[in-house]
Amino acid sequence: MSTSETAEKAPVRAKKPPKLSLARALNAAMHDAMVADDKVVVIGEDVGDLGGVFRLTDGLKREFGERVIDPPLAESGIVGSAVGLAMRGYRPIVEIQFDGFVYPAFDQIVSQVSKLHNRTGGAVKLPMVIRIPFGGGIGAVEHHSESNESYFVHTAGLRVVVCSRPVDAYWMMRQAIDSDDPVVFYEPKRRYHEPSPDQLDLAAGPQRDLYEAEVLREGTDLTLLAYGPMVRTCLDVAKAAEEEGRSLEAIDLRTLSPLDEETICESVRKTGRAVVVHEAARTLGMGAEIAAIIQEKCFYSLEAPVQRVTGYDIPYPPSRHEREYLPGLDRILDAVDAAFSF
Repeated sequence: MSTSETAEKAPVRAKKPPKLSLARALNAAMHDAMVADDKVVVIGEDVGDLGGVFRLTDGLKREFGERVIDPPLAESGIVGSAVGLAMRGYRPIVEIQFDGFVYPAFDQIVSQVSKLHNRTGGAVKLPMVIRIPFGGGIGAVEHHSESNESYFVHTAGLRVVVCSRPVDAYWMMRQAIDSDDPVVFYEPKRRYHEPSPDQLDLAAGPQRDLYEAEVLREGTDLTLLAYGPMVRTCLDVAKAAEEEGRSLEAIDLRTLSPLDEETICESVRKTGRAVVVHEAARTLGMGAEIAAIIQEKCFYSLEAPVQRVTGYDIPYPPSRHEREYLPGLDRILDAVDAAFSF
């Protein structure tokens, strides 16, 4: 048999599509937004030549040059500069290198970014995105593993959203960049480089509004409510509970301000039970607000009190103890059991 005949009869192996990580999806979203609009700029510590500490902006400097800005290491100045850019018609994307580094910029965000539109009677818009990698699970030191979302949810004038999955994150970032409102965009850093089988179909477009929760798994017995890094954990919990004969509905909240109360309440009215999960501390966390909303709007549908599984009211612990701090499969399953004990 000739070489050509062998080649003709050899089976054709289909190439596996590349796996899309959360980091790659967010990088692609920023890249495509910068291609579509030359007013989109990126600013943050080490976002240029280094490509960001998590490589989220890798390659952008080479392609877009001075539109990717490496400023001095001063978060207040970085956000302040972005405010000025937004007032002049640009759409800045600010990278806060780590969650705990946002505090030096806190005054700029809560006093300027959130207030200027209202302060000027609508004359000034601030179309800017403030990206914050957040949460634990990476074995980092102090100020690198915090969940400070409640500060900004409590601040009127800010939109606060949290991505959890690659393809959804792409469209969430594109929608946030296009928004005329300032958006605080939380990204679960421990999920950045986890591969996903999902493929990005640009022709499909976004599947839902930026400020809309999504039911990822339907169920009938209890509603799991989570966002960011805890979404995957709650999906694992739902699978484990299924083996015990319980049908759990899992919801990715996606948006914290505004909160999609309709999706939450529709699910809880169906299941009669709810468990809210987040890494942030328990006191005045998102779980408290969600539990209050469910109690007010779904009281006659509840079969048990709303359960919360959260971080503890302590500073984030050293890396060797973070497994005890972070909500995990067993702690969440214990809360599920508690909800069925009434």
